[in-house]
Amino acid sequence: MEKKLRVGVLGATGMVGQRFVSLLEDHPWFALAAVAASPRSAGKSYEEAVGGRWKLETPMPEAAKALRVLDVDCVAEVAAQVDFVFSAVDMPKEDIKKIEEAYAVAEVPVVSNNSAHRWTPDVPMVLPEVNAAHLGIIGAQRARLGTKRGFIAVKPNCSIQCYTPVLAAWKEFEPYEVVATTYQAISGAGKTFADWPEMVENIIPYIGGEEEKSELEPLKVLGSLGDKEIVAAPGPKITCQCIRVPVLYGHTAAVFMKFGKKPSKEELVQALGSFSGEPQSLGLPSAPGQFIRYMEEENRPQVTLDVNYEKGMGISIGRLREDTVYDYKFVGLSHNTIRGAAGGAVLCAELLVAKGYIPAG
Repeated sequence: MEKKLRVGVLGATGMVGQRFVSLLEDHPWFALAAVAASPRSAGKSYEEAVGGRWKLETPMPEAAKALRVLDVDCVAEVAAQVDFVFSAVDMPKEDIKKIEEAYAVAEVPVVSNNSAHRWTPDVPMVLPEVNAAHLGIIGAQRARLGTKRGFIAVKPNCSIQCYTPVLAAWKEFEPYEVVATTYQAISGAGKTFADWPEMVENIIPYIGGEEEKSELEPLKVLGSLGDKEIVAAPGPKITCQCIRVPVLYGHTAAVFMKFGKKPSKEELVQALGSFSGEPQSLGLPSAPGQFIRYMEEENRPQVTLDVNYEKGMGISIGRLREDTVYDYKFVGLSHNTIRGAAGGAVLCAELLVAKGYIPAG
């Protein structure tokens, strides 16, 4: 790419916003041009606005420190400085819908980490290796919004990414019933152990809204492209429990499945290893070379050993075996703030650029 695209991050001071800022450092296609947050942060340098709340293990990028934080509500001011934005704003859902649509109407493409627009019928919810074709709905969305350039695209919930790609990889075997329990890291709540000491040596068997997302969002990802909406897949039927565990990064899932066409274990493993999508065929900068790996060791995947597989953009699957009640069971692991949040959105943006939906300013 001759000239890097100018990128803004909405909600740049929160944990996911910080992850966006970190991932954009030295990105080959994108340059961080604007950071925006609430009015109380506006006018400060990014370093001042974040203060002692930098939550990542890597230091704040030097180039970001001096950026003046803009007011996220001042859409025209932000829009004048960027070619597109990532959204990680922390607001009530209806406010998120309004602010993201305001940017889209201002002709700024929005790639969102938020859940607010995931069920807007003409907004694609993209897991790039699985449903890149859903980007085709953007034309219908632009027609509704009256825009030529602006639109909204979202990424799915962080926890579903350690098992939904497996459903896509095994589609030919007709999975029709899924039971999943997710064990979710505290960073999924935007927390560290310093912020949330109650989570040390503790488990909380409830995460508000997560079970509904975990059961329904895979069906939109696995759905089909209609004329004016994404049509959710009729199955598989999914039931899920979501548990917060004392881990900083990494969402793990224990999954049980039934198939219409029961495969052998060898067929399932082969399907995982060969599964890839447009990010791999296009050679996108953030795409993992091997999207899904199968691990033969009985005690893998493990968070401490495997969460950063493919720089946090790959998915690790293990313990695949036949079950006495269901056909098969397995354990999946993905990085929740990289693949599951900011990294997945960056990959989605790369795909949007490669497919011509985000042109240069």
